[in-house]
Amino acid sequence: SMKVTALIPDQIVDDVKELSGGKNLTDSLVIALEEWISLKKIKELNETISRKPLKFSKDFSAAILFFFMITFFD
Repeated sequence: SMKVTALIPDQIVDDVKELSGGKNLTDSLVIALEEWISLKKIKELNETISRKPLKFSKDFSAAILFFFMITFFD
């Protein structure tokens, strides 16, 4: 863990505390940042797939795709 001092507008702090459901400000910020990171990774993956769409071979397995997804997003 890292102790951080940051100047964050009150409205953003209030929104994060309300929307994240965290038990305190630290928990709320961790939840919000983890969700932001996940969304950013999904956006980057979507952009990559848009540039180079997936092509499935005739011996494609959904199990392999599932393994890739849980590995990438974990």
